[in-house]
Amino acid sequence: MLDRVREASQEAAVCFSPEGDLVAGVVVLGIGLDAVLHTRHQPAAIATSAIPVLLGLHQIDEAFVWWGLQGHVPAAVGRVAMWIYLYIALVVLPATVPALLLWIEPARVRRWLIAPFVLLGLVTAAVILETMLTGHPRVRLADLHLAYSIGLGHGVTVIGCYIVATCGPLFLSSFRWFRWFGAANLVAVVTLAILVADGFTSLWCLYAALVSAAVAWHLRSRSSHLANPETFGTDTVVATR
Repeated sequence: MLDRVREASQEAAVCFSPEGDLVAGVVVLGIGLDAVLHTRHQPAAIATSAIPVLLGLHQIDEAFVWWGLQGHVPAAVGRVAMWIYLYIALVVLPATVPALLLWIEPARVRRWLIAPFVLLGLVTAAVILETMLTGHPRVRLADLHLAYSIGLGHGVTVIGCYIVATCGPLFLSSFRWFRWFGAANLVAVVTLAILVADGFTSLWCLYAALVSAAVAWHLRSRSSHLANPETFGTDTVVATR
């Protein structure tokens, strides 16, 4: 199992083609933007909507990585796209997800519990960024997917910290939808590790689309009941209107 996790820390399988990434990215981005339009300026809802927006842009960016490797765009464009893709996936997410949850968390006790994950996420992001800057990241065309390598040493430990930093605070949130997202994310991370280690393509695009659709549906349903003071799926009564 450790060998599988170690391999997963070196390569990440994604969608089947640049067209697949582009279509998935546009759909996910559209769903995220639609969710933003239905948040009615609710901080927690806007923060939730930012996730599919970011994931949509992430997938669109990877289409340019494909095209760079295939010679459809200049190699320099593809390399810049690769750096953007890796930066969002490996640096932005662990640094921002815990901080985002800490910012919108209404319960003081839970904020204290989430705070250590913010520090862990920042340290993990810094370690990965340092590795990227000194380890010469690479990407190659593989069988129906792209394979990334950043030369990460102690991959099991670093990836373990990455998972804890990004998934852990989700389970501590007062917002039920974040806890459900955390559970789905944890399952996805484990599944991706196994699939990548076995040479299968990732379910990332489908996973991102499904999560984004769930977010949009939830925000739409909440915004349709503005006549009643409801909570944004919290365990405690917190006004979000």
